[in-house]
Amino acid sequence: MLDVALLPGEYAVCRLPAGTTLPPQVWSDLGAADVVTVSWTADGISLICPTGRVPDHADVETDWRCLRLVGPQDAPVTGTLAALVDPLARARVNVVAFSTYDTDHVLVPTVRLAEATSALERAGHRFHA
Repeated sequence: MLDVALLPGEYAVCRLPAGTTLPPQVWSDLGAADVVTVSWTADGISLICPTGRVPDHADVETDWRCLRLVGPQDAPVTGTLAALVDPLARARVNVVAFSTYDTDHVLVPTVRLAEATSALERAGHRFHA
């Protein structure tokens, strides 16, 4: 059984051209519950952030909610992310998953949030809104 928290507000999945400089609005003054993650590749920059932090000129998919595995975890545990994603996949809820040093996160479409939380609860996970 995992403890899962719903982060406040909506999130966006963004793409920016390779070499783009991210403006400070993306990471400055993060709230205690905010999360921002950035991946740089030769093909471009992928950014996940609260919708109010989206940089200008980004290709954006909005209306995601962020679920966080309550942590930090003491050590890497095999199957933790799968335990979150598998019930959502069985419920046919799209996900975007990412991990930090301390824990795992899963984005689900805002319009499917109720289905996502139900699927996680059916799988035995405790959901904290």
